[in-house]
Amino acid sequence: FFFNNDQAMRALLVFVSLLIPISSVTDGGWITDEKDIVDEEGPCNIARHDGEGLTQEEFLQRYAFTQPVIIYNIKNEQFGELTERSRMLSDWGDEKVVLNSANTYSYTRVPSTLGEYLKTQLKPQNLDTLGNETLYLFGDIDPSTWNPLLSSYSQPAWKLPHHEPALSFGIAGAGTGVPFHFHGPGFAEIIHGAKRWFLYPYEEQPKFDPDRTTLEWYLKDYPNLPEEKKPLECLMKKGEVIYFPDKWWHATLNTRTSVFISTFLSPLTFGKQEL
Repeated sequence: FFFNNDQAMRALLVFVSLLIPISSVTDGGWITDEKDIVDEEGPCNIARHDGEGLTQEEFLQRYAFTQPVIIYNIKNEQFGELTERSRMLSDWGDEKVVLNSANTYSYTRVPSTLGEYLKTQLKPQNLDTLGNETLYLFGDIDPSTWNPLLSSYSQPAWKLPHHEPALSFGIAGAGTGVPFHFHGPGFAEIIHGAKRWFLYPYEEQPKFDPDRTTLEWYLKDYPNLPEEKKPLECLMKKGEVIYFPDKWWHATLNTRTSVFISTFLSPLTFGKQEL
């Protein structure tokens, strides 16, 4: 028998699909067993806005300094293709990365390669493992080496006056995340997978153990919070970006294997001028 190109491609896709367990979901080749997907049915009480209709003026007036917002209808198809699992392994598998502990202060830093991380460390969160014992890839990559990938990312269109952006790229397994912490303002976008966000204003510091995982907090502490003490929260999906203002407490929980990128906004240093 002889196959034309279309027939060969269909046969290959069928063969590959047979390698993926029926009880799994995949997005860009990033596979999550259904049993490992964390609850995705929670509330969403964060403002949402269509990115195609959000002007710079409205962003500054309604969100930039006062409240978080999830912006949907975000287009980053090229970056999505470049960050599919097969492409990441073939293009970047041998490149050096530094893994950080998934706790509030992230003191632990472990050198690795992307390929080694994907093959040995990228796994669902174990409830018996503390955050300071969980290794997580987020941001600790050489920006000059990784510039061909990062430069293909279309950054959020909305600007914060007198601030400059810095990108942090990450990949993490289902159930992982970072416990509550705060820093300057920024955007965070889901490229593949899904992630729950939990936020409090700076003056409403939540109770949490910085070395416990977000998953443990979510399963053990969150259900016991009175309604008035519950956070702002929402499940973010592919093609959505969240903006958080300066010094808002936030914790994250990857509900499935996820690829994500943040645009942190830092005040311009003395002597720099905005273009």
